[in-house]
Amino acid sequence: MNLNDVRRIAISLPEVTEEPHFKYTSFRVKGKIFATAPPDGGHVHIFVADEDCDLALLMDPRFIEKLLWGGKVRGVRVALSRAKMAVVARLLKKAWLLRAPKALAAAVRASERT
Repeated sequence: MNLNDVRRIAISLPEVTEEPHFKYTSFRVKGKIFATAPPDGGHVHIFVADEDCDLALLMDPRFIEKLLWGGKVRGVRVALSRAKMAVVARLLKKAWLLRAPKALAAAVRASERT
């Protein structure tokens, strides 16, 4: 995987924009950041809930590690060269659902059930 793969997945989610965030690029839904990537393009930082972080660390430790931000675990850091696209897509969607407005997230969940 590479940053363009991450970009394609993230932008495919409803109402996502890509915007600069200091020296990083960020992916946002309605202005709220759910993932960032440093300029080197080798990693992506995905801001998932604690339970999703813990599960990802157990399932895929070869390419996922804790993302520490301000001394706290804020999500996962994914090494893109070793990452599996399906895992990254799932994590991006979980992070998107966490940050998206409730009505938008509910609409997406409802459309998946039908």
